[in-house]
Amino acid sequence: MAGKVSNFSDLIQRVAASCLLHPLAAGRHDPGNSPMSRRGGDEEDEAYENESYDEHDEDDEEEQDEGEIGDGGLGFRAREDRGTSTKTKKEVIEMEMAMREVFDAVSAMKKAYVNLQEAHSPWDQEKLRTADVAVVGELRKLGVLRERFRRRCTSGGGGGVVMTASTLREVVAPYEAAVEELKREVKSREVEIQNLMEKLNGVVNISHSKKGRSLSRRKVGCSSQTQVAVTPAPELFEATMSQVREASKSFTSLLLSLMRGAHWDIAAAVRSIEAAAATAITAGSFSTSSIIATQNGNARYALQSYISRKLFQGFDHETFYMDGSLSSLLNPEQHRRDCFAQYRDFKAMDPTELLGILPTCQFGKFCSAKYLAIVHPKMEESLFGDLEQRRHVVDGGHPRSEFYGEFLGLAKAVWLLHLLAFSLDPAPSQFEASRGAEFHQGYMESVGKFAGGRVPSGQVVGFPVSPGFKLGNGSVIKARVYLVNRN
Repeated sequence: MAGKVSNFSDLIQRVAASCLLHPLAAGRHDPGNSPMSRRGGDEEDEAYENESYDEHDEDDEEEQDEGEIGDGGLGFRAREDRGTSTKTKKEVIEMEMAMREVFDAVSAMKKAYVNLQEAHSPWDQEKLRTADVAVVGELRKLGVLRERFRRRCTSGGGGGVVMTASTLREVVAPYEAAVEELKREVKSREVEIQNLMEKLNGVVNISHSKKGRSLSRRKVGCSSQTQVAVTPAPELFEATMSQVREASKSFTSLLLSLMRGAHWDIAAAVRSIEAAAATAITAGSFSTSSIIATQNGNARYALQSYISRKLFQGFDHETFYMDGSLSSLLNPEQHRRDCFAQYRDFKAMDPTELLGILPTCQFGKFCSAKYLAIVHPKMEESLFGDLEQRRHVVDGGHPRSEFYGEFLGLAKAVWLLHLLAFSLDPAPSQFEASRGAEFHQGYMESVGKFAGGRVPSGQVVGFPVSPGFKLGNGSVIKARVYLVNRN
């Protein structure tokens, strides 16, 4: 059988000879004895010799049969072995299908993980959430495939199955480790949230004690702590307003120190700021109150008044009038839930880091607009010698300077207060004392100190320092005012 078959007749003769030389193999094809097999072979030879074939078909069949026969009839035995191993073939097909599923799942996992990475820069919360769900789904698919292979191994599968299951476990192991790491991170974040809730409850308690209010044991307990941290409450709004006032004092002190370092005429600067903001009354009245503030060393209150007026402008609108959104009117319940969810997420964030990732988010637009409104170009040039920070803000960025960082702290406090205001039902109503108005102790708080702690008669509002709010539970956050004598 070593020579090449020249024609189909020669092929048939060689097959017959192979059957004679290997009676056992021939017997498997013909259950009769060897002579019968030989006669059948001769008759088959004659039949094939008498039959005509197309030349092209003859060549194709020669190549096919030669490949099947091989040397010494081994091809027939291999063919018979394959016929007797149908079960093995089925297992191989099943294994190939399973591996194809594994490769598809791993490819989909890689694609989902790439989408998850792309959602981080630039930061896209919705895309991040979708990619996270996709990654978890692919991990679950891999887990199902792993369990399927594990069950197959324990039920007595072959060595090849065991090897494939082991390979699959090696593929899935890194993803399982990543899932465990994420679970540990979630637990650490839960602990961090619990600590922040405790700190918030402490701030609320301290602010209440400063105002002379007594809290019952029940409110100080754990149930009250959970309620304040999980749902919006008037007490939380009051605590946040206190943070706004502290941040305003800090930013104003820094601005005033920079003005003095640049050798500004503080009295003239305060008069200019007040005159620029004049709307209903004459500039002379503004100058009078500003001079009084400067003479008493209280110019910082005039600056606080100017800064507060700029920051709280548009506070009654859900986006500070940065766009025409009306979600609070179209779907008030959902809008309140969204605002408080944003409050909880934003409270623990560093505004500088946030704006480094998402410079053009809603909070970023708010900071840019308010900074440009508060810091005049001539003011910035005088304080810093150039307009570099302003150009950075106009281009959509946020400087990493000490001055802008202090401003971001104040902007964050106002933004949190705004989110809380639109989380409460009913929403707090804002009010502001007008110049020349009689002092009303129930709604106003003097920033100046008087002998005996009581405001003497004849005092009127020189200018408002910060607005007040009336809350839904009937409590009032007093408006802070700078008082002057009526005469």
